[in-house]
Amino acid sequence: MPITLNFELSDKDLEHFQAAAERARKAAEGKSNDDIVAAAATVLENAQKAEVPGFILQRLTRLDDMIAMVRDAGWSLPEDDRKRVIDTLTYFADPNDIIPDNAGPLGFFDDAVMVELAAGALAHEIEAYDEFCEFREREAKRRGVEPSTLGRETWMDDRRQELQTRMHERRERDFGVGYGRSSGYASPRASYVRSWRPGSFRIG
Repeated sequence: MPITLNFELSDKDLEHFQAAAERARKAAEGKSNDDIVAAAATVLENAQKAEVPGFILQRLTRLDDMIAMVRDAGWSLPEDDRKRVIDTLTYFADPNDIIPDNAGPLGFFDDAVMVELAAGALAHEIEAYDEFCEFREREAKRRGVEPSTLGRETWMDDRRQELQTRMHERRERDFGVGYGRSSGYASPRASYVRSWRPGSFRIG
């Protein structure tokens, strides 16, 4: 019989995950962006092979959105935005994170928690990308084109620009720094710090 469990992450818990993310970032120094993205994709592949519990896999599949965001030629993220997403993915490039991934199915539990936190930090990016994918699929079908065959088509430009502009504006509103300022985009560290607030984590 399925059950639902809830637990709460305190400030101290969140600081623990933040420290782990910083360690992973340092460990990834010297790795290319492509290496980091590929490693994050491997986490999901390995989790599927390990037959992890459903509540973990359900969260890990959100990595697909983050990985697709930086690989999708049609979405064509500006370099600063792309780096922000890749910096967030860096944690998943370290197989020896809080719980080593080779520790069995529950070795991916910390990754599931981190995905929840990362999804919060990248909420506006994920929302904008999801809307873009829906638009592209709808328009491609209307034009009689297979969506998976598309690259950066000119008929996508206006919608892509609109969504990415909205993404920047909402992120600036939340963080109070970044796009449009001389200091550049909000740093990945600032994103984590401001997004990780005590709250409940639900299993089930």
